[in-house]
Amino acid sequence: MHKCDGMLMETPDERSKPKRMRFAREDVLVKIEEAISNIVHQLSKGIPPTLTYPSTTAWGDVCFNEDLGLQMRPNQRQTTIRFESLQSLKKFGMMLKVLAVMYRLVKTNHYCTKRDLYYQDPTVFGNQHTLDSLVNNIACMLGVPRWHLHVLASSKGCIAGDLMFEDADNNYIDCRNSQMKTIHMYRQEKYECIKGIQVPNHVTGIHNIVTCARFILVVEKDATFQKLLEDKVCNTLGPCILITGKGFPDVNTRMLLRRLWDMFSIPMMALVDADPHGVEIMTVYKFGSRALAFETCYMAVPSLKWLGLLPSDIESIGIPKKALIPLTKADQDKGAELLYRPYMQHYPAWKLQVEYLLRTDKKAEIQSLDSIGPSFLSEVYLPSKMRCCGWI
Repeated sequence: MHKCDGMLMETPDERSKPKRMRFAREDVLVKIEEAISNIVHQLSKGIPPTLTYPSTTAWGDVCFNEDLGLQMRPNQRQTTIRFESLQSLKKFGMMLKVLAVMYRLVKTNHYCTKRDLYYQDPTVFGNQHTLDSLVNNIACMLGVPRWHLHVLASSKGCIAGDLMFEDADNNYIDCRNSQMKTIHMYRQEKYECIKGIQVPNHVTGIHNIVTCARFILVVEKDATFQKLLEDKVCNTLGPCILITGKGFPDVNTRMLLRRLWDMFSIPMMALVDADPHGVEIMTVYKFGSRALAFETCYMAVPSLKWLGLLPSDIESIGIPKKALIPLTKADQDKGAELLYRPYMQHYPAWKLQVEYLLRTDKKAEIQSLDSIGPSFLSEVYLPSKMRCCGWI
């Protein structure tokens, strides 16, 4: 990286150097043409055509590598969509329709979001989830990430702190100025809403990235993200970057984190609720997800550290019992299922944390730290955790 006035910035040579496998538009067009040509060939032989893609519906379909995250298995189990089957005929037709749209987008060098794609024909797709699955299946079938098929996910994540870049449309974005104060009127009183910059939809189009951040804090919830901005954590603990996926992370937030890690090797840590769903969200950032295991190398950050809120912190820092919440049946089921995921065998300390949750039958949200003190999270908890890890 080129260092200028204490800032890390991407140099032209490094921008041109591929971090992961990249596909030229011509290569993507050829892959789509080959898929259609195969269908035509089957029809010419009097064979009912099929579309086949690797399956990722069960944990047995993926394997785990500590340095890479969740990966597709060699000799992956396949799912076949058959034209002659009444059960899969509609899906076969929808996949062909989406392939046709993708081909046109790549050919004309235009992009659209999955949301836009759905609304091109909502009566055919039925719901957004169906369309999302079709896009994932086609990307997996072709072996091409969806953004190279010119279909982008819609962003919901926000980012703030020491980060500047230009987006795909060459707009200059300065996340240091993301603490925009919006004045609202309520009962004739003024109050301020502090926000962040929305993560761009076209993450691969971001360029001229500059930062001097010492670490990146990944925050599970938007409410905590806003609280940390309000407490000016970017100034007191910074220079740093705060980012949130507002719950279960979207693809673009994960892609941006991975890109920053690839470029700058900035230490990253996760702040999530001390409950099974918080643990799962942290593992998705770190290892990727089962459903998108074929894109893990573009989204997972294996170096991510679990900063907190640890289940064992509930007792060690003395969170009041009135601030704790009993585990629901869904929490218990999620916790039990987490224990048998492939990565848990490599992280016995994490397994102990989940077992602690199930044994005590209590969970704590990050906001429960406010019951100790309104500034306990930003002035005590985070600084002490980071000093222990040597990050500040």
